[in-house]
Amino acid sequence: MEEWVQIARELMAGLLKKMGIETEVEGSIKEGDIYLDIKSDEGGILIGKHGRTLESLQVLVNRMVNKQAKKPMRVVLDVADYKKRRADSLEKMAGRLGENVKRNGKECTIGPFSAHDRRIIHMALKEDPALKTESVGEGEWKKVKIIPVRKEE
Repeated sequence: MEEWVQIARELMAGLLKKMGIETEVEGSIKEGDIYLDIKSDEGGILIGKHGRTLESLQVLVNRMVNKQAKKPMRVVLDVADYKKRRADSLEKMAGRLGENVKRNGKECTIGPFSAHDRRIIHMALKEDPALKTESVGEGEWKKVKIIPVRKEE
């Protein structure tokens, strides 16, 4: 597995070099997945709006690694702990909006979000019995609807 971390690091570093971005790529294994942490002064460019560039780079490096690998592997990219900060931000937003929905009893639709971001929102509100969530829309970028649960009288 360590050899695949090295291969993934080299592929990612080569791709970023061809893009003209100076970086340092560190790799590790967490929960059976390959994690690549990219350190760069141009982190904002690598992350992109709402992490879309980072997700695209992750898809590319996954395809590049899995084209060479004999068994499927998952490669996860991160730049300056962006994914953790994004998850915290989404959880807080979901909590605030969930409270608003409970307070005024009207559903709320937010987004569009990637599948990963929608999952974070769904999980953040899953334990609240007064709310339910559902993804709405077509394609990769769907919205999330937060719905108050009506009590039966």
